Amino acid sequence: MAILFETCLSGSAQRPAQTPVAAATARNAALVAATQEVLKETSEIRELSILRPVPSGTLSRPEIESMIVKNFDEETTPAQSHATEVTLKKLGLVPADFQLRPFIIKLLTEQVAGYYDPKSRQFHVADWIDLNGQKPVMAHELTHALQDQHFDLLRFEHWPRGDSDAELAAHALIEGDATLTMMLYVTRDPARLIALMKSLGGLNASSEEIDKAPRALRETLLFPYQEGLTWTQKLYKQGGWALVSKAFSDLPQSTEQILHAEKYFTHEAPVKVALPDIAPLLEAGGSGVRAHHFANHSLIAGSRSPVAVSSWRRLAYDVNGEWSLYLILDSFLKSRAESNRAAAGWGGDRYEVFEGPNGGVLLAMLTAWDTEQDAHEFFDAYVKRTQLRYKGATAVPALNSKAATPDLQTFQTSEGVVVIELRGSRVLIVEGLPKLSDAQIVTQALWR
Repeated sequence: MAILFETCLSGSAQRPAQTPVAAATARNAALVAATQEVLKETSEIRELSILRPVPSGTLSRPEIESMIVKNFDEETTPAQSHATEVTLKKLGLVPADFQLRPFIIKLLTEQVAGYYDPKSRQFHVADWIDLNGQKPVMAHELTHALQDQHFDLLRFEHWPRGDSDAELAAHALIEGDATLTMMLYVTRDPARLIALMKSLGGLNASSEEIDKAPRALRETLLFPYQEGLTWTQKLYKQGGWALVSKAFSDLPQSTEQILHAEKYFTHEAPVKVALPDIAPLLEAGGSGVRAHHFANHSLIAGSRSPVAVSSWRRLAYDVNGEWSLYLILDSFLKSRAESNRAAAGWGGDRYEVFEGPNGGVLLAMLTAWDTEQDAHEFFDAYVKRTQLRYKGATAVPALNSKAATPDLQTFQTSEGVVVIELRGSRVLIVEGLPKLSDAQIVTQALWR
């Protein structure tokens, strides 16, 4: 599990000169000794015993690049990469030309200075990094080794698909724990803090890719470290390391619980929200919605033929959570206070993304809120966001050709029709409908 974003600890990411064999041998010996030393102290700080040795070694930049490419291609199929790209673009979180694979590979190659691998149970450090300056990173990564020995980190490597929000919350526990341990390690010795401050000189040289990353991705990649640290500090203050360790068997269930620790302490679980697969509703060719009985997919218009297989397909079925909804709003509202306020009170959500012919993409999202007031605040914010996101968006008569109402807003945009509807403590959003006449049958199906 690589520490990706302590760029101030990683030193310059410039390509190193070749290391002579004798120097490399001496360096490896020094690394083994440093690993044992830091592991022992980290174990004392974190109050987790060392159950087995942690082998360590160095990797060159080509080896790191090869490892990153291999891991990405093993864990992410081209179809999954495509689905992620389409989804991020439809949510308005990345530009239209964004490509996931080269972005991730380039970013990780730049950022990785040291990492613990729960598969091999080994700790690796980049071979061009000064070990003395890297000891805080070692403390962070060796905390992961201790976590793995006691709590099994492999179970987090292949999270069940369909709840990315809970997965992000779990990683906030893992990284927040390791970051707090690293901070306590650094503050034990003023010399470590001095070494850390000296290594800040490499920040500008090694952070180019993270600085260029789309804001939503950058902040989400940092979330486990920053928000996770704040959350872990609250657990530590309330119950010490025992409570932090207990969290590995009582995982945070949402980013809401990370952002509002009191909701973790009171076990305020997310509301489960489901959506039907509406691909059969979408007519082949993207010209509109096929009239049919949704329950059995049979045609209404007198034909006895079975419904043709839709050329639309569902790419994503997932949960945004409070954190992602905040980013979805603030990417266009540009007001952290307003976006935070609108995303607070989240109770649960579910979204799905469909890809159709000729590049058509449709987003359906149903959100549940703690109160009707919370739902209304989100509804108003999302209407405002829609008008900012789609330049030239035109308000059009709502469903059944009625005038727009305070609880139902419909827009014609360059990417199709957008419908935003408020019912009680829930808000339904559909973006990318091919035609206005599609709205009623699709929203009826989604509200069921």
